[in-house]
Amino acid sequence: MTLDATAMGWDLPIPAEDRRLSPLTGLGRAHWGQIADNLLLAVRRYASADAAQLDLPGRPSGSGTLSDGLEGWARTFVLAATRVRGDDGADPHSHLAFYRRGLVAGTRHTVDGTRTDESWQDIRSIADAGQPMVESASVALGLHLSRQWLWDTLDPGEQDGVARWLHGALTHDPAPNNWYLFPMMVAGFLEDVGRGDAASAASFEHGLELIEHWYDGEGWYRDGDGRAYDHYIGWIMHFYPVLQAWIRQDQELLARFGDRLVKFLGTYLPTFDDNGAPLYQGRSLTYRTAALAAPAIASVTGRHPWSAGAARGLTSRTLRYFLDRGSIERGLFGLGWHGPHEASLQPYSGPASPYWAVHGFAGLLLPPDDEYWTATEEAPPAQDGTVEIRTVGWLVQRTTDGLVRVHNHGSDHLHPGAGEDGAADPLYARLAYSTRTGPTTASNVADNSVEIEHDGRVSARRRIHPLGTGAGWAASAWRPHFPGTAGFAAGPRRSPGTSLPGAWVDSLVLADGADEVRVVRLRGLRPGTPVRLTGWALAGEEPAGLTVADPDGPSGPAGPASRVAGGGLESHVSGLSGFDACGVLRAPAGTAYGPWALVPAVTGTWQGSLLVAHVRLAGIGDAGAPDAVSATVDGLSARISTPSGDRVLSWSGEAPVVRRA
Repeated sequence: MTLDATAMGWDLPIPAEDRRLSPLTGLGRAHWGQIADNLLLAVRRYASADAAQLDLPGRPSGSGTLSDGLEGWARTFVLAATRVRGDDGADPHSHLAFYRRGLVAGTRHTVDGTRTDESWQDIRSIADAGQPMVESASVALGLHLSRQWLWDTLDPGEQDGVARWLHGALTHDPAPNNWYLFPMMVAGFLEDVGRGDAASAASFEHGLELIEHWYDGEGWYRDGDGRAYDHYIGWIMHFYPVLQAWIRQDQELLARFGDRLVKFLGTYLPTFDDNGAPLYQGRSLTYRTAALAAPAIASVTGRHPWSAGAARGLTSRTLRYFLDRGSIERGLFGLGWHGPHEASLQPYSGPASPYWAVHGFAGLLLPPDDEYWTATEEAPPAQDGTVEIRTVGWLVQRTTDGLVRVHNHGSDHLHPGAGEDGAADPLYARLAYSTRTGPTTASNVADNSVEIEHDGRVSARRRIHPLGTGAGWAASAWRPHFPGTAGFAAGPRRSPGTSLPGAWVDSLVLADGADEVRVVRLRGLRPGTPVRLTGWALAGEEPAGLTVADPDGPSGPAGPASRVAGGGLESHVSGLSGFDACGVLRAPAGTAYGPWALVPAVTGTWQGSLLVAHVRLAGIGDAGAPDAVSATVDGLSARISTPSGDRVLSWSGEAPVVRRA
């Protein structure tokens, strides 16, 4: 499919595809550059008179339109600076001249004391309209990248205004997570341009201290205290420190952070689908191509573990994935995933929020003659099978069709001091996520979940306690909380929620090819407790686009089975032990992949033994060998058969013991 600039609302035509150099995507540096230029020219249509505010159309964020206008300026400025630096100062579209006007107008009030409609909000603490602190990092990064073409051309008074505005990031409190890297980015820039002081030195050192504190090994950081693992690890926790060390030529920090980046990519790169799709998990997914930030900066710094052709192949596939699926409207990145999707957003998401996507354009920092751009595009190395990320509690499951599933037994995005009440967050609470399906919304039935029913309420999964990972398996435990949601049968919502002292839900997954065997152990609950296990949600434009297979069909010979087909995929769930009924549940709010969804499920009552189900997500027609998946349960032990052989599970202690038979 040729990219149509006119259809996307862009001014500049996209060059013809180059299938000689890029046989998989047709995209080379000229295409990336023209796409970047189009994105930058499109946002200019919404600029204020002096270009300090880019007021893009769409719902405002919780921070308000003034903050949103600054966000539009700051995030797109990084792309302009990247574009000009990578072309060694060439700027035929006068990108930096445009941003220079806005920079001076937005910060002039810090010198003359006169506020205008162009003046940027001052930087404050997180509890006091703190969003400008986030954007200060983008302002500092853009200035650092384009220093000789922009900062060095400002007169002393203009530099004073910018430096005074940025300095606010050093004296106010960030949010207790990746936000602490924002003053660190500001501090590094101010130090390099001779504007450093005690506050900048302290902010930089404190940022380094927290990076060490949040490093958990295997290349993975946490996003703050607690178990918050998501795309922020790549597009901020790795991207900012590595890029800043590269700009400053700090070889010691570049070696430290670069080595961790290499380790991170060893388990992060397998989470990309062969079609380019990133994993749909975690918050801020509307940033889309920001998921490419870590692999892109690895290429810039010479630390990508793949060949140059394979590295570019990944980034170009992901860019095309989003461009080909409606992410651009009227020339702009819209709020959503493919096209608009409200459930992909958070209250802090505003019209310009998606432009953190520009982090994924970091490859443009490399000149046209770099091997990254001149090597013939290649497919990614074969990565089929499972990958354990022990630090995170994830099990990555890839199949030969390129589809990726990630089983989540460790990331919950709850601060250690937060309570466990409240509804489950669909972006973190699910047992599994994939590159071709999205979770159902909080208002609909939960996909990929184990739920118990008590007093007419359905349990939620909140704080996740990892119980271990091994060869092809992962497990976790959580305390079931009942947030007041109606029970399995239709009924009124109830409140307030409740918890059951001493109650635990334990879950384990065994992955083999496209097959998953999910095992459930309950503790501290009464025999006869109703249990429901749901599988992968499939979405379509309308119910007619989804089909439900005969639950008595051949897909589930060992017990009750449900199967849904649609969008080129089949989602299957069958009970192997402890489940006695099946069904297909409606999710009319849909997912990021379609506005209407169905979820297969099995139900049963717990009688003291393990409950076991077979779950499968695969392409239509790839039914696998259901007869090869079975389980024999004896209390808290089970013998589980999958196509690659038998495994024995013993679960009498807190952690499961899994071994080959």
